[in-house]
Amino acid sequence: MPSTVCNIIEVCTFKFEKDRPQYLLLRRAPYLKRHPGIWQLVTGSIESEERAVDAALRELREETGLTPSGFWNVPYVDIFFDHSKDLVNVCPVFAAQVEPGDSPKLSKEHNKFDWLTAEDAERRLVWPGQRSGLRIVNDYIVRGEKAAGLMRIR
Repeated sequence: MPSTVCNIIEVCTFKFEKDRPQYLLLRRAPYLKRHPGIWQLVTGSIESEERAVDAALRELREETGLTPSGFWNVPYVDIFFDHSKDLVNVCPVFAAQVEPGDSPKLSKEHNKFDWLTAEDAERRLVWPGQRSGLRIVNDYIVRGEKAAGLMRIR
């Protein structure tokens, strides 16, 4: 029987350029064993005894060097099945706003980044759960719905 784990986080990172939201996607380096060359949100593992929110902030810093000016718990979790490990993964999703002009300094895990509109980012993302997370961030956090105020961490 598959086990359920929560050991991965995702961070949908955005900024406003000329009052228009732009979303950060990262391309995984071609030499990586798992999913080389795919475009993704900031994604990473939760370390032992680490809170999900702390893992999200750490992974954002490690993968991009960016510090958020705003940070939210998104009212959505990405869920997927890993057949190789017989695990159901439940991934908390966070949103991070950075300042206009901010640019990531990529870790060795990624070899390219792009700032895109929500529509273009959604088309480029491979995983349906990440597409859903981006849509929710765009609708509820970026567009200023009431949920944004309720879910803000900092």
